[in-house]
Amino acid sequence: MIYYVSGPVALLEPGLAVIDCAGVGYGCRITAYTASKLKLRENARLYITESIREDAYDLYGFESREEQRCFELLTNVNGVGPKAALSILSSGGPQNFTLAVMTGNEKMLTAAPGVGKKIAQRIILELKDKLGGASELDFSAGAVAATPAANNAVGLATAALQELGYGPTEISAALKGVDPNASTEEMVRYALRAMVMKF
Repeated sequence: MIYYVSGPVALLEPGLAVIDCAGVGYGCRITAYTASKLKLRENARLYITESIREDAYDLYGFESREEQRCFELLTNVNGVGPKAALSILSSGGPQNFTLAVMTGNEKMLTAAPGVGKKIAQRIILELKDKLGGASELDFSAGAVAATPAANNAVGLATAALQELGYGPTEISAALKGVDPNASTEEMVRYALRAMVMKF
C-alpha cells in the first residue's frame, strides 16, 4: 500500500500532478483544491488513495489527510464515483464540503459538475453523522457561549471545525465575538479567518 508520495512536482496539469520520487514519476489524480497548494518543481507530499480495477490502477493524491478522508467517505456513498468526489472537493476543499454536509446545503454540493440533487441529498443523509453532524453532540468541553436561539448554529459550526481538526480551546477563541444571529456557514468562515489571522 502506498501511504504517501513525496518529492518535487515534475508535472502539474488540471486534475493531474506527477511527483518525482527518486527518479520515478507517480501520476496522481488531484482536486483543484490540492492543485492550488502545489508549485511546479517544488517539493510536495500527497497522501494517496489507491484504486485498483481489472483495467486500471489509479492513484488519487491529496494535500491533506482531511481531504483524503472526505474523498474516501464520498466514494463510499452509493452513486458517487472518484470523478464526482474529486469534482465536489474541487469546489472548495474539505472545509466547504464538511460545511455543506453539516448544514444540509445541497446547493454547495450540486455546484460541482455532474452532481445532481438526488446525489447531493444522499451524500448529506449518509455522511452527516459520520462527519459529526448531529446537533445533539456534547460541546460542553470548551463550548462557545451563545443564546438559546443560536445554539444550533454554534453547535453545527463547532462540530464542523472539530471535524477539520481544531480543538475546543481554538474553536472557542476563534468564535469569540461572532454574531450570535449569523448562519452556521458565516460562523465557520468567521472562525477560519480568525485562525488564519492568528498565524
